[in-house]
Amino acid sequence: QVQLVESGGGSVQSGGSLRLSCTASGFTYSTSYTSYMAWFRQVPGQEREGVAAIDNVRRTTYADSVKGRFAISRDNTKNTLYLQMNSLKPEDTAIYYCAADRVNWGLLRRYQYWGRGTQVTVSS
Repeated sequence: QVQLVESGGGSVQSGGSLRLSCTASGFTYSTSYTSYMAWFRQVPGQEREGVAAIDNVRRTTYADSVKGRFAISRDNTKNTLYLQMNSLKPEDTAIYYCAADRVNWGLLRRYQYWGRGTQVTVSS
């Protein structure tokens, strides 16, 4: 059973930065379970939306709302996914979730494995 644990959330003022981390564990035989990874975010009462995604050759894609401000990366030696968030805005406030899958890629919610989320709050 693949487990994803997010960390790094918190409260920051508008214009500030945060770096989220997501550590994957639980896969014994193959790291292909995390071939494709992504960050999503959700505001209560709204749908979960894709923020950024990365594949196993580090190809990336971003939501238009975060392009130029956020950067997704991964360290396969540590089984860890990162999201560097700069120039944060109040509208970035949400719970941020890490997701992983063996075959699905992109910003749609087709990932099999999900973390429990970490809260990011940006004040104006």
